[in-house]
Amino acid sequence: MAKKENLKNFSVLSSMVRVPPAIELLLSSPMVKINGFLAAGHVCTVIGYEEYIPISEKYRIPIVVTGFKPFDLLYGIYLCVKMLESGKIEVQNGYKRSVKEEGNLEAKKIIDKVYDIVDRKWRGIGLIPQGGFAIKKEFEEFDAEKKFNLKSIKRKEKTKCISGLVLQGIKKPDECALFGKECTPENPKGATMVSSEGACHAFYLYKGYEKEKK
Repeated sequence: MAKKENLKNFSVLSSMVRVPPAIELLLSSPMVKINGFLAAGHVCTVIGYEEYIPISEKYRIPIVVTGFKPFDLLYGIYLCVKMLESGKIEVQNGYKRSVKEEGNLEAKKIIDKVYDIVDRKWRGIGLIPQGGFAIKKEFEEFDAEKKFNLKSIKRKEKTKCISGLVLQGIKKPDECALFGKECTPENPKGATMVSSEGACHAFYLYKGYEKEKK
């Protein structure tokens, strides 16, 4: 629409990432010991879960699409554990009220029209091949990264932060020297504390709750 209306005061900073390449990168590492994945329902509502099927088959790992309500998460865990115990490995849809295997075809057409798949750096992990989206050249006049030369801005990650290892399931949040001291939800130092969905953020909140209960 911005292109059609020839807007001059509109910019988009795209930091969109792609989950399947990140999962495959994790599974290809000999250090990572993951038994199963819960695929985020809001992502799969758009992209579907077709891309997860070859990953599940290649690495022999169960993947379950889930929603975010407590029931959805428990159901997703149940389906995942059930597959692990039975030895049946596949992608199962535990969020059928929102997700179809092919996803939202109209939304995917718009994504294909506006974005190219590119290599993308993930905080705490590094560069992931085909791990993100970038605005196509056709729409680069609205690309804030190019418009304002944002690639020139470099930010070093905290060397003591182990968010990358937490993201990979290799370390627990409280094994980090910064956790609960320099790094809190109010003053986050890494990707897994910044996000309200991050492992460190959740660990901090609910570990604190457990201590209060005791």
